[in-house]
Amino acid sequence: MPIRSVMRQGLKRAVITGGLEVAHLAGRAGLMAGARGMGAIFTLHHVRPKTPQAFDPNAHLEITPDFLDAAIRHLADEGYQFVALSDMPARLAIARAGERFAAFTLDDGYRNNAVHAQPVFTQHRVPFTVFVAPGFAARTHGIWWETLAELLRAVPHLEFDFGSGPVTLPLATPFQKQAAFSRFARFIQAEMDEAAAIERLDTAARAHGIDPRMITEKLVMREPELKSLVLNPLAAIGAHTVSHRALARLDDGEARREMAESAERIAAITGRRPETFAYPYGDAPAVSAREHRLAKDLGFRAAVTTEPGTLSPRSFDAPMALPRISLNGLYQKPKYVGALASGIPFRLMRR
Repeated sequence: MPIRSVMRQGLKRAVITGGLEVAHLAGRAGLMAGARGMGAIFTLHHVRPKTPQAFDPNAHLEITPDFLDAAIRHLADEGYQFVALSDMPARLAIARAGERFAAFTLDDGYRNNAVHAQPVFTQHRVPFTVFVAPGFAARTHGIWWETLAELLRAVPHLEFDFGSGPVTLPLATPFQKQAAFSRFARFIQAEMDEAAAIERLDTAARAHGIDPRMITEKLVMREPELKSLVLNPLAAIGAHTVSHRALARLDDGEARREMAESAERIAAITGRRPETFAYPYGDAPAVSAREHRLAKDLGFRAAVTTEPGTLSPRSFDAPMALPRISLNGLYQKPKYVGALASGIPFRLMRR
């Protein structure tokens, strides 16, 4: 099973790379020009110098500062104007024919966003929005995918009960570790009680000397750091729930509390109520029309998903369900930024 899983992942990467190459060439040839739309919202997570690791299941969530710099330069060369996410609706509403806009967002409030990404954005005078989960900033919640990666790196095998009795997972090779990571991810994302599933993972980590809260301490900005970040006029803080749970799996009251409390706590930290919101995970299983309504009711100006796509004049008919384009750490070439911004890959996906 691990070998088949790795082969599938390798095939997927090859297909994506091939698609990006085709989109790059098609865009250079002027094909499917209508797919580009009026701009794009980009998603980032970690921005930091790369430290190679044999097992790196979260590599897709990490880009280097040099690649961010190259991405911004590439978009500027293609004529994009950089705007804050909160200003995007107004700019698109008054845009002239042929104008293109780009907004940058970073999820989860990692410290490297301030240390490594902020200088790049500041150098190029590019606005950026960091989406913060106050549970991470206050160290009341761990980041399960970071905890899981540390746990699987640390042990040669692991016993865990996924619900049908204990099983022993072999972890001697990167292939086996990746298969285990995928199994845990399915477990956490399929459980109706996501918090309970994460607590079971955290318990296993602590049993092996790994403290999930210390991982959060190492990686995520604390409240004073967030206060310092918003002194930069290019920076904005957006809401991202308190605990980073999939909202669509919560009941009405809990979903509203997660969204409202995250905005209130960020306002208390920074002195500014966030104008924008990012749904945790952001894909179709994690976000429903109910969350779109809640975001509107709570007064956000815009809310973003992780559903891929570019922006059109009609995008802001539904400003609580905006698409974003991930700058994926597995595909760090400037020409791929242009390929993604062209919208061609997403147009092809829908065919």
